[in-house]
Amino acid sequence: MAKGEGLAPAMTYPFYIILGLAPSIIWLLFFLRKDVHPESNRMILKIFFGGMLAAVIAAVIQIGIFSGLSWLGKNLVGTFPILFFVFYHFIVIALVEEFAKYLIVKEKVINDPEFDEPVDAMLYMIIAALGFAALENLLVLFPGKEPFLFKQTAAISSFRFIGATFLHALCSGTLGYFLALSIFEPKRKIKLILTGIIIATILHGLFNISIIKLGESVAVINNKLVIIDFPIFIFSFVFLIALLTGLALFVSFGFKKLKKIASICKVTRY
Repeated sequence: MAKGEGLAPAMTYPFYIILGLAPSIIWLLFFLRKDVHPESNRMILKIFFGGMLAAVIAAVIQIGIFSGLSWLGKNLVGTFPILFFVFYHFIVIALVEEFAKYLIVKEKVINDPEFDEPVDAMLYMIIAALGFAALENLLVLFPGKEPFLFKQTAAISSFRFIGATFLHALCSGTLGYFLALSIFEPKRKIKLILTGIIIATILHGLFNISIIKLGESVAVINNKLVIIDFPIFIFSFVFLIALLTGLALFVSFGFKKLKKIASICKVTRY
């Protein structure tokens, strides 16, 4: 194979799988270190693959929404473009995905004996999110008619490692924090869970919109990436960094606070 060429198609599939799973696996190993009392491998794999299932569930729901409301979309795009834009990114994409990840944890974790400390709510939400992101990454990277070159695949995987995959984990970790609080405050259970879902949805939607705007501010000219709208590029880039940093700090705070709660509270089953 000549220098600079991509891998032959027959040789690329293992690399697509490895690079597709790598972002989620790396973050999974990082977050598992937050748990003083490690969860069983069985439970970790169960929720990770459950997160993949959540991605399928979300996709089916999203396709159903598009099919059932196609006429509404056409009218809104022409008459109320901003309304449709908000509906699409915050409801169809962000809310559906965050709720699907939450459902996996609610159905598979909350009443399981291995869920024995508050911090587990955050940890399992993050594990489900990383499974969700893993399937997304595989679908993005998996070769079509024209397979990516190895360098292109590695670049996309790296970008999703610090972007979409991290975002999924942080949003779900934030929701997991409110889920944990709801277990110890049954009178406010619904309010706390809704608060977590709303916050995760808003931040997820803002991230998606910022990524779109960042993409629109650059273009490939003569095989080179060129910034064509510098103000939008800078604003979008700074906003993304601020959003991810703020979320990371909140999730770190959540882990620390829940570890303190664990010393004075016991988990009460739903």
